[in-house]
Amino acid sequence: MNSLPESGSDGQSSGDPSQKTTPLPRYGRVIWIMAGEASGDVIGARLMQALHAQDPSLVFAGVGGGRMEALGLHSLFPMSDLAVMGLVEVVPRLRQLSQRLLEAVQDIELRKPDLVVTIDSPGFTLRLLQKIERSGIKRVHYVAPQVWAWRENRVKEFPGLWDRLLCLLPFEPEWFAKRGLEGRFVGHPVLQSGVRQGHAQRFRLRHNIPAHAPVVILMPGSRRSEAPRLLPVFRKMLDILRVKYPDICPVIPVAPVIAPTIRQLIRKWPIQPHIVTDIHDKHDAFAAAQCALTKSGTSTLELAMGNVPMAVTYRVNPVTATIARRLIKVPHVAMVNLLAGREVVPELLQENCTPKKLAEMVSRLLSDPQMAEKQRMAFADVLDMLSPPVGTPADAAAAEIMDLLNEPVSRSSSI
Repeated sequence: MNSLPESGSDGQSSGDPSQKTTPLPRYGRVIWIMAGEASGDVIGARLMQALHAQDPSLVFAGVGGGRMEALGLHSLFPMSDLAVMGLVEVVPRLRQLSQRLLEAVQDIELRKPDLVVTIDSPGFTLRLLQKIERSGIKRVHYVAPQVWAWRENRVKEFPGLWDRLLCLLPFEPEWFAKRGLEGRFVGHPVLQSGVRQGHAQRFRLRHNIPAHAPVVILMPGSRRSEAPRLLPVFRKMLDILRVKYPDICPVIPVAPVIAPTIRQLIRKWPIQPHIVTDIHDKHDAFAAAQCALTKSGTSTLELAMGNVPMAVTYRVNPVTATIARRLIKVPHVAMVNLLAGREVVPELLQENCTPKKLAEMVSRLLSDPQMAEKQRMAFADVLDMLSPPVGTPADAAAAEIMDLLNEPVSRSSSI
């Protein structure tokens, strides 16, 4: 994978730009790519690989995490600076976020890349797209904003923000089309996660976990604002469960960037969870697990891929929760439930996110094989909906981006 260049190329061909011919690629065309959180880093890394397979001369710049940096991206600033969620939680970070936005815009202005790709994190990335709207640079937003879930009125702000919108969920293109916006379904990246390659026995041997000890996955979230709210509840829940399951073995898979924060938060727990940061170790943990507690989001689809029975739980600032309840328009928060159109996995949110209720739910998941099997059967149906028409999700996304990249440029402007 190429490292960053001294400067970008304009990627344009000579001749009349109105001609409907595909310009010949020039060495060193620059794609400026931004991910704002751990899941986006994974998506971005797979996308970079797929793009590089289609055009080895591509050069990448932008912002990403460890996985994207391992492929040659020199991140403009630490991706962790953007990993914040919540209407109230973001307020203390506004000055830093504004500074990072300015830095990103200036970097794009100086490099003049051939195309900009923003991945998820709409609170930041859509502002970036707005700032470069008049630049003449081609723009792709990957992971459609979930405005179908809440704050639908934001749709009116979207026209002109991107040249192509890539959707992960099969119902999204139709939803956006009804509101005058085109979206293209490329499949969900979870299908490429490799979760099903996990090995249960290997995980138990590596971490010295007895064969009879129940393994419970705990996923408190990848943002610094999430884990501090869920982990104290998880600790008290484990104290309750230990009475019935004295050998219970909690496992917390986290991105490396947040692992030090998690270790600090659990340092005084009487039951020390296994902290897993390696992706293969995470998949092994899923294979070994009897059940899981997770925040809402992509993690529910990852666990579904691993056939891990689960419950979804979440707790945010009470003010954030009050506002969100007025804005949310969907009957479920768990992606598995949304796609299935019914409650496949239990949702224990906000006031229902208590140690006692979580302990009761985990106990049910551990002791009721019929409940677990019903979930697994539903998982298969949900995951079938997420495949792109051809190839892998990353390949489908890369094909859309290359198609746009190779279109002749018919306008010129400046930021």
